[in-house]
Amino acid sequence: MIRRAGAEDANAVADVFIASFGGLTFLPSLHTDDETRAWIRDVVIPGEEVWIVEDAGRIVGFASLGSREGRDYLQHLYVSPESQCRGLGTRLLEHAKSRRPSGFRFWVFQRNDGARRFYERHGCRLVELTDGSGNEEREPDALYEWRPRTL
Repeated sequence: MIRRAGAEDANAVADVFIASFGGLTFLPSLHTDDETRAWIRDVVIPGEEVWIVEDAGRIVGFASLGSREGRDYLQHLYVSPESQCRGLGTRLLEHAKSRRPSGFRFWVFQRNDGARRFYERHGCRLVELTDGSGNEEREPDALYEWRPRTL
């Protein structure tokens, strides 16, 4: 089931983010779990369109959509490590596509090979590679976009 996240979901969404982001072992640890929880609660949930996927009543993934500089962005898409490879990320991505049918952009770390393969399998294309100077981790990243096929 996919539903819109509310304030009451902030801790569970933060749990998914912390577990998933923690698996990216090439990244520096810049924030405490408490800082991450506050950011999810005070910035992400109220400021973005956040959708969650549940399994047996437990939040196991989320996607958030937002805008900046006049463009739509998929800000986040994370599935808890123990729930990956079950189609939940695909369901969240398809939901994001249905919410932004004219397309969107998103960033992925270049070394996150699994995520890059996932997005490319689902019709997203690489737009730009950067040296990472624009993100707080200072890790090279890749800008992708999804656009609907034109007839």
